[in-house]
Amino acid sequence: MFASIRKFIKSLLYPLYERRLVRSLDFSKTPHHVGVILDGNRRWAKSNPTVNDPHGHKAGASKIIEFLGWCEDSDVKVVTLWLLSTDNFKRSQEEIDDLLTIIGNTVDELAATGRWNIKAVGALDLLPNWLAEKLAALKPIRSDGVEVNVAISYGGRREIVDAVKSYMGEEVAAGHSLADAAAKLSIEDISKFLYTAGQPDPELLIRTSGEQRLGGFLLWQSALSEFYFCEAYWPDFRRVDFLRALRSYSVRKRRFGS
Repeated sequence: MFASIRKFIKSLLYPLYERRLVRSLDFSKTPHHVGVILDGNRRWAKSNPTVNDPHGHKAGASKIIEFLGWCEDSDVKVVTLWLLSTDNFKRSQEEIDDLLTIIGNTVDELAATGRWNIKAVGALDLLPNWLAEKLAALKPIRSDGVEVNVAISYGGRREIVDAVKSYMGEEVAAGHSLADAAAKLSIEDISKFLYTAGQPDPELLIRTSGEQRLGGFLLWQSALSEFYFCEAYWPDFRRVDFLRALRSYSVRKRRFGS
């Protein structure tokens, strides 16, 4: 009874709180690139046993379009969403198959909106052919709007290894020796071969579910990022949670390593 009353009161107060948060934000200080670790789907499912979604992946996927709308409203230019890590392949084959199907459907839904340029970032060679081909076929469809990176079969260490291999391969193809290539290898060289090459590094990284670690997400790009950890499981992540993250970012004094 009392829980229902509290829930009802919160439902009345949250819109007022959201509007207050929006008024307090300076959107000229919005991060250009936001990375999100969409964590907590399975724990959400366990905490909602009456929901017909055993792993919570469908509920998590349904949140994405809504979240990207919040990013549009806040002038975010690039969003990177971590949908599947290379470590996730250690799960049961049944769950992996279900998750890959949901990811494929989600990518189709995002592309069908026509609102964003969708780019797949990750080790696509680890994916089944049908999904790897779908992701490889994604092309830019507009010159404005939010750029959306879907990190699928993604691992930060694997990305750095792939970048170094690509750099070395290009140098060898240009007739340079591996010794010469290694000698002149620079930070800028590696950055040019990252999955996110050409995009700004993320200023803000958000992780849901209360876990306070990156787990390998955007290892190279996050050297100067600000982190925000939210207790809510990803399917329960609300606009007010996103606004809190932006508020937290806006009041931080960024020192850029100095």
